This record gives sequence, C-alpha cells and structure tokens, in this order.
Amino acid sequence: MGQTFVCWTLCPTFISSVKNCNHKGLGIYYLLSSFIFGISGTLISVLIRIELYSSGNRILSPENQNFYNIKITLHGFLMIFYLVMPGLFGGFGNYFIVIFQGSPEVVYPRVNNFSILILSLSYLLLILSIISEFGGGTGWTLYPPLSTSFMNLSPSSIGNIIFGLLISGISSVLTSLNFWITILSLRSIGITLKTISLFPWSLLITSGMLLLTLPILTGALLMILSDINYNTLFFDPIFGGDPIFYQHLFWFFGHPEVYILIIPAFGIISIIISGILQKIIFGNPSMIFAMSCISLLGSVVWGHHMYTIGLETDTRSYFSGVTILISLPTGTKIFNWLSTYLGNPSLLLLKTNSSLFGLLFLLMFTIGGSTGIIIGNAAVDLGLHDTYYIIAHFHFVLSLGAVIAIFSGIIFNIEKIIGSKNILPSCSSNNSFYNLVLTFIGILITFGPMHFLGFNVMPRRIPDFPDSFISWNFLSSIGSGITLLSFGFLFKFNCWITSLAQCSRLFLGHVAKNIFINQTARELIIVGLYAQHMFG
Repeated sequence: MGQTFVCWTLCPTFISSVKNCNHKGLGIYYLLSSFIFGISGTLISVLIRIELYSSGNRILSPENQNFYNIKITLHGFLMIFYLVMPGLFGGFGNYFIVIFQGSPEVVYPRVNNFSILILSLSYLLLILSIISEFGGGTGWTLYPPLSTSFMNLSPSSIGNIIFGLLISGISSVLTSLNFWITILSLRSIGITLKTISLFPWSLLITSGMLLLTLPILTGALLMILSDINYNTLFFDPIFGGDPIFYQHLFWFFGHPEVYILIIPAFGIISIIISGILQKIIFGNPSMIFAMSCISLLGSVVWGHHMYTIGLETDTRSYFSGVTILISLPTGTKIFNWLSTYLGNPSLLLLKTNSSLFGLLFLLMFTIGGSTGIIIGNAAVDLGLHDTYYIIAHFHFVLSLGAVIAIFSGIIFNIEKIIGSKNILPSCSSNNSFYNLVLTFIGILITFGPMHFLGFNVMPRRIPDFPDSFISWNFLSSIGSGITLLSFGFLFKFNCWITSLAQCSRLFLGHVAKNIFINQTARELIIVGLYAQHMFG
C-alpha cells in the first residue's frame, strides 16, 4: 500500500517535470544533464590516463586494443556535445537570456522542452553504441574509410553514434532558433541590441554559427550512413569517391564548433567580471565586434586541420594567415577583460573565487590561444600534426577554458539559481577555494607535459609508447587524479549525501516554487521591470 502511494505521488511530479516549459526549470535541467553526461566523459578520460601512466598494457587486454579507440571516441563526443554545449549554451542560455533582456519567456517554450527531451535520447543512443557489436572506435571525427568500410568492426555501433549525433544536432538547431528569435524579437521595451549584455550577444552569435554549420555536419553524417547501409560510394576512392571530401565537410562544422563552445564561455566570464567589479566591461562595443569577427574568421579556416592531406602552397598560406589573424580579436577581448580588472582594489579580486576563476580562465585561454598560433603555421603543423601537442592545445582552450567557465558560472550564480547554499559551496568559502587551487594545479600538471610529449612527436590515439615518454605521461596521469580530487571539494566531502538528495528533489520538481522566488530582488537589480508570471 505504501509503495503504491509513493508511486502515485511521484508520477504526477515526474510528468510535470517532463512537461515543464519554464525557461528557468529547463535551464536547471540542462545544467543537471550536462553534469551527469560530463561525469561519464570525465571517468572515461581517467581510464585513458590510467592506461597511459606507463608503457605497455595497463588495463587493456592485448586482444581488445579497440577498447582504447572506443574510449577516445566517446570521451570526445561526451565532452563536446553533452557537457560543454548543454551546460554553456543550453543551461546558462535558457536561464539567463530571458532575464538579461527582460522577456517574459523564450519565444517557443514547448520547442525548448522538446530540445532537452531529445538530447537525453541522443545520449542514450551514444551510450548504446558501446554494447553494439565491438563499439565504435573511429575517433570523434568518424573519418572514412575507417567508419564506412570492412576495416570498421561495428557498423551498427557507428549507426547508433550517427543517429545520436543527428538527434543532438536537431536539439541544438531548435535551441538556436529559439534563442535567435528571442533575442531579435522579444526584447523588453527600451532594450536594444546596443544596450543588452554581452551574454545575449554571445548566444546570438553562437546560434547563428550553429544554424550555419550544423546542416553541413548532418549531410556528411547521412552520407556516411548511406555508404554503410545503402551501398553508395561517396567516400570510397576505388569507385570514384573522395574521403578528403568528408574531411572538408566535417571540419567546416568542426572548427566553428570550437567557437560555438567557447563564445558562450566569453559571455559567462563577462557576466562574472562585470558583476564582481560592479562596472560595465571595458570597451563593450569592441567586445561585441571582436566576438563577431572571431565567429566570421573561425568559419573560414577549417583547412588548418588538414595541412597534411596535400593542400597546395597557396591554400596553406591562406589558411595559415587567416588562422593567425583570429588572434587579433581574441587579444582584444583579453585586453578588455584585464582592463576591466584594473582600477579596483586588489583585495576585491581576492574575496571571491569566481573572480579568481575568471583570471584563471584568461590565463589558460591565453596559453591555449598562443599554442594555436604556433600550430596555425602550416610548416610547423606538418611536424606536430596528430601529436600530443594538438591534444594539449585544444584542451587548454576547451577543457581549461569552457569547463572553467562552467565551474565559475555555477559557483557565481548557484544561490540565485536554486535559492539554496547547501548544494554547492559559496564563491567565498574555503571549499570553493580549495577546488580552485586543486583544479589549477591538476589541469596544469595534466596538460602541460603534453606539450613536451608533442615536441618529442608522441602520436595521439595510441595506447602504448616508448619508455622514454614514461616520465611525462606519468606526471600527466597524476594531474588527472588531482583534477578528479578537486571535484570532491566542489561538492563537499562532508555533505555529498545531502547534495545528491537535494539534486534529486530539485530534478523531480519538489522545490520548483522556491527556485523562482528567492532571486526576484536580485534580477530586478540586474535588468529592471519584468512580466509578473516570469517568477511564478
């Protein structure tokens, strides 16, 4: 009898949570989903580092070397499409885009709800690929002929991955349309594109890039699916197909995707720096112009991923020049953020860890951008292509840029979002500071040595290596463990059971009413007057 009562009590709550169309509730669901998806991607990366802490086979059996390829593939997909994009774009975007421009809601609330539901479905399809035949070990790029020929062990696994990515792409396109129309057509009276915050601007630019590039990826994935199942020959060179054509299609999406991931992080960091220092970001119009230039230039440099395929000298010169040109608007943004920090008492910068996280973001993004300029040169990239230098470069930009932006955004906004101080430590607590220090040390020790491995030409995606590389790899694996330990301070060792219980209650909607009431005053300070039902 008691179990029946609990089921009847929880079912309406669960159904109402699934049917929820409120932008704040969906923003929280996106953040929780990215947290869950991110845990799986992070654990896979720890498995990779355990395998690489010494030469030889550590946790891989000699007869199943393909499992390493599966780990590499899933780690890339989970972190890009299921951690960073739902967290920065879907989570913070849904929650704050409406607040910062004074709208009552996003323009299509039910489409918003549908987007997160199919995102969960796409995640299940991706995980299902592990147990389909031998798993998909193609790398996150899905290059043919490995993904289309008999060299591939698991056609059904590749099919699951492709269907998962297609559904994830539909989710991203729907969210992008929603944000694009909301920002352009649903601003409050008196709020123009010149006066809205940098964060809505970053989402407007990101949405435009997604709408431009996702159809190209969708076409490429459908062509691979067709090659596997319907005997077409788009990418089979024996019958006149061209596997290089797929690389052009993929990287025309793949490089803008890097900026799709990092531009919302720019907006989050701008919110944090502006909020803590209580001033408008220095050179606000130039920041908007810089983000627009980054998105434009980032969409026409896809060829720098393909220097080794035999491009003509003139083509390589063009891609090298425009790639290095991206450093100018990026340098403008770094300069403006640092200029915003100037003129304030130095003690103010040390009071909250969100401010320190902002500085950490600037440091890591600058290092990652600098290594990007180095390998943007075609001649240098010919030597460093597919080595661990490439891994170090994009992890400094993404793992240490976008993920730190998610951390700092959550720590800075958590009390305003959920109206509780018990789930995560506040941005001025000791636990938050320990998390910051351990994260900083862990990520530097993890990805710093990879630069030296790259200069010694250690190839990526290989589970074994010569004994001369053991010291750097061992150090990198130690850093991975320290980074994992830092999450414990973020979620409070002594309160983790309470945190999980409160998260589950939040996910099932038990505290939905409290979420919207506790931050009303704070939002009125940020923007001004709103429609009443926004807080109900």
